[in-house]
Amino acid sequence: MDLRDLRYFETIAELEHIGRATERLHRTQPALTSSVRRLEQACGAPLLEKAGRGIRLTPAGRVLLKWAQRVRFDVEDARREIGEIGRGLSGHIRVGIVPTAAQFILPPAARQLMTTAPDVTLRTVVALIDTLKPMLRKGELDLMVGTESAAEAGFASQRLAEDHIVVAASVTHPLFGGQPMLRDLTDYRWVLQPPGAPTRDWLDHTFDRKRLPRPRVQVESTMLLTLPALIAETGLLSFISRHHLDPSDARSPLREVPLKETTMRRRMVVTYRESAYLLPAARLLISFLKDAGRVAAKGAHPAGD
Repeated sequence: MDLRDLRYFETIAELEHIGRATERLHRTQPALTSSVRRLEQACGAPLLEKAGRGIRLTPAGRVLLKWAQRVRFDVEDARREIGEIGRGLSGHIRVGIVPTAAQFILPPAARQLMTTAPDVTLRTVVALIDTLKPMLRKGELDLMVGTESAAEAGFASQRLAEDHIVVAASVTHPLFGGQPMLRDLTDYRWVLQPPGAPTRDWLDHTFDRKRLPRPRVQVESTMLLTLPALIAETGLLSFISRHHLDPSDARSPLREVPLKETTMRRRMVVTYRESAYLLPAARLLISFLKDAGRVAAKGAHPAGD
């Protein structure tokens, strides 16, 4: 099989349309059709079938796609590893990272990396795990920094830090006039991520278990980095990383509502494809992320500690 044919096949399978694949690959439709036919002859089975106005993979096509991706990963990793011989700490690292880690863990780690290996270049994609994981699986990212989830075949992870998600409010919020209980939180409105986000679901289920109404959400936002400002400006309650709160700063506009029931513990990890070649610089970045994670964890203390 020709590597170029396999690459074309990957794109056709992703887009499920030969016409759109011609635009992305800058090849004619007859050229791509011939490429697919060569692969079908080599496999001895049809790889594509019509589906409405597009196409879809046959069972044989799905098997070939899996192996085509693996071959591409191996070829790309071989090129990168060979290219690194004698070059020392250099190269390009592609990192996907969730917003909280991007704000509190990545900057000091990147500073250490740039100081130690000034020839390294870095590309970051800040998004949620459900966006980043497919990119990592397709080889578009080298590393993914996010919350720990169930082990998944083909991925390896290393722990960076433990994070705590807590209820937060403006320092002037009425809740701080006494000793708030979980039931008291139902009297106020919230700014939260949409349902389906892990922290939102965890919080909703906390109220469910106590047979209390779920939080009344007035503002939904997928932009996690805007939540602290929204809390301060609107007076709404929210559920955010403790890293955003600094009890030692008297000027901080936010304060934690200290309730054990609404303290969610989560682990931050760095994940990569198990069989992938990691540049020496990428392995160095992982060590710096661990350092930054330890420092960040020490800096995030529970209210009253």
